Amino acid sequence: MSDDTPSGTPKDTHYATLRRAHRDRKRADGAAPSAAPKRRPQPGRPAPAGRVRLYGLHTVAAALINPRRKLHQLLVTRNALARLEMAEDAIRCPVEMVEPKRLDAELGGEAVHQGVMLETEPLPAIRLDDLGGARLVIVLDQVTDPHNVGAILRSATAFGADALVTTTRHSPQEGGVLAKAASGALEHVTQIEVVNLADALSALSRQGFRTIGLDSDGPESFEASLAGDRIAIVLGAEGKGLRQKTQATVDALARLEMPGAIRSLNVSNAAAIALYATRRHLG
Repeated sequence: MSDDTPSGTPKDTHYATLRRAHRDRKRADGAAPSAAPKRRPQPGRPAPAGRVRLYGLHTVAAALINPRRKLHQLLVTRNALARLEMAEDAIRCPVEMVEPKRLDAELGGEAVHQGVMLETEPLPAIRLDDLGGARLVIVLDQVTDPHNVGAILRSATAFGADALVTTTRHSPQEGGVLAKAASGALEHVTQIEVVNLADALSALSRQGFRTIGLDSDGPESFEASLAGDRIAIVLGAEGKGLRQKTQATVDALARLEMPGAIRSLNVSNAAAIALYATRRHLG
């Protein structure tokens, strides 16, 4: 074979010509390569008035055995029912076997339902005066993220807190997202809603609670501020922290000692540390 033999076959040349022509047409049309459109998550259906929809195995299992819960209907796949480890005739509401796509339609495409959804009424309201012999209470000052509130409920359950106090406005309502984040803890910690947080803090003080607000610039360490046998830990929203009125109302402002470069934590992490220290103080 001589050096003058052309490289490539006539077929190769033909396809190269077609590719060049295609590129030239796209440049002339000003067309950019098209990306596949993003699919929007499928929205769910709203719960009937006066009811909430809980989902996730741990969340629903805890709600099913809570005698304070008024249950209406359980939608569950056969596999999820087996994982709940409950006999169908032991469940205190009608049970409907469904396919996962039915739950996707009811709850929306983003809900991690794990094959189960419980339609129930919200837990009965409790008043601040009904705390009885409670010794450890958490108070949230406009913490609005349901994931954070759910995580705080988990820590509250782990450390034996008696109640969680939130405001009627600027706080997440009981619902699927909060309950899923709490992973069953929603059923174990009494939740109290108040209209005016400053009034509620004053009422707690009259009941013998030492109210301690967490603030990164607090004048004393949190451990040093602990006193007495009834404690209310007050936490503010991330970024904003405690409102000025709240700071002026609590019995003490205290900081979590953090010697590292970061002096503030996610509110749910701060709650867990404060709960641990308080539980050690209360014994």
